[in-house]
Amino acid sequence: ISSFQVYIIQVSVGNHQWTVKHRYSDFHDLHEKLVSEKKIDKNLLPPKKIIGKNSKSLVEKRQKELEIYLQTLLLKFPVAAPKVLSYFLHFHLYVS
Repeated sequence: ISSFQVYIIQVSVGNHQWTVKHRYSDFHDLHEKLVSEKKIDKNLLPPKKIIGKNSKSLVEKRQKELEIYLQTLLLKFPVAAPKVLSYFLHFHLYVS
């Protein structure tokens, strides 16, 4: 039985607020696309850890790191987020 961690992301844009849920692998896929399409720094995404990956302290630490990662991406694209990032954060469902 494989267990995995889902990270819950609270997104706020103007008066709109919603929740998005992603696994680390989703972040990794997003990052790979941004590295190739937008030349984002390869080292920006927190590394994948194997040992103790579901320990409470590691999950909390990674949650904070992934939050910083997303905030950094949004700062890099202040006018318009790349399509792949917009879809990752479900902008297409909530912001018209």
